[in-house]
Amino acid sequence: MQEDKDFRDDAADEKEIDLLELATKLWDQRKKLIIWSVCGAVIGLIVAFSIPREYTTDVKLAPETTDNKAASGGLGALASMAGLGSSASGADAVYPQLYPDVVSSVPFVTSLFDVEVPLKEEAGEKPVKMTVQQYMEEEVKAPWWSAVTGAPFKLLALLRSSDEEEGGDKPLDNFQLTKKEALLVEAINKRVSASVDQKTSVVTISVLMQDPLVSAVLADTVVARLQEYVTAYRTNKARQDLEYAETLNEEAKSDYYKAQQRYAEYLDRNQGLAFQSAKITSARLENEASLAFSLYNQTAQQVQKAKAKVQETTPVYAIITPATVPVKPTSPRKALILVGFTFLAFVACAAWILFGAPLIQQQKEKNALKKAEK
Repeated sequence: MQEDKDFRDDAADEKEIDLLELATKLWDQRKKLIIWSVCGAVIGLIVAFSIPREYTTDVKLAPETTDNKAASGGLGALASMAGLGSSASGADAVYPQLYPDVVSSVPFVTSLFDVEVPLKEEAGEKPVKMTVQQYMEEEVKAPWWSAVTGAPFKLLALLRSSDEEEGGDKPLDNFQLTKKEALLVEAINKRVSASVDQKTSVVTISVLMQDPLVSAVLADTVVARLQEYVTAYRTNKARQDLEYAETLNEEAKSDYYKAQQRYAEYLDRNQGLAFQSAKITSARLENEASLAFSLYNQTAQQVQKAKAKVQETTPVYAIITPATVPVKPTSPRKALILVGFTFLAFVACAAWILFGAPLIQQQKEKNALKKAEK
């Protein structure tokens, strides 16, 4: 036991000695560490100032869910606690958990191509408006090194562009997008996103753009388009029923007016006659007019019920956090980039001093010994 204790003490001493030796090596090479750290800081500053500023606009809204009353009691509470949210309802096929898929879908994204967005006004300049497609293609900037890394792909694109230009400008087809349109959809999907809190079903729409005003306007537009999409889906059946009820009402109204006109014309032609046939015909026309009015009245009531149903099924959204023009950029985080590059340079220099240089020195000594032996 005593021997094991002595062995552990010796190992601990060797470890402390090794750490002291490493610290001494680093201290002796402190000038090199400082130089490397300064170089890392300079590179970090170059990188930080080369990345364009980007602004994020977040909009939070709480949609109305259509949970059945029979299932919204204990089962609804248990589903909410389990993180299922309103998806357990089944009453609405487009529940909040599917909103991110709706926002990233091709038809929804392509509908944003023609949205006009104003650019941030500079001092003494007139406000400029352009479509989202024009802004993404002309105004969105990339770091300078992306031009170098993307040069081979641009050359390939130029070689293939002649085949695409032969087809000319084609109307937008969501079923078959061109390469340019597909790349634009992918770029917008990277900047426009939606997320849902599984417990509260609160939907967050995030838009990341290099212009703060464009970010806010596009976020507000995405929210409005999403509300229109869900409202159109939720009220589709009710609106169809309303249209059908209005058609029946118009037909019943026309029939009632015609029956009433026939009855009035018959009375005008046969006024003062006491024949039984005239009385029977008058009673029949009066009954037809009464039945037509009754049907007309019933269809008018159905129209009012259908309108109420449309209003009932129209979802209501509570905007928790509205779209506002961001003041501070989301990225780049210059301080974090500066610290990160400085730390990486320091670690790289320390690794070179402690491990890289000794290994190279040992290799040189081995080669020298081999040459001496020969």
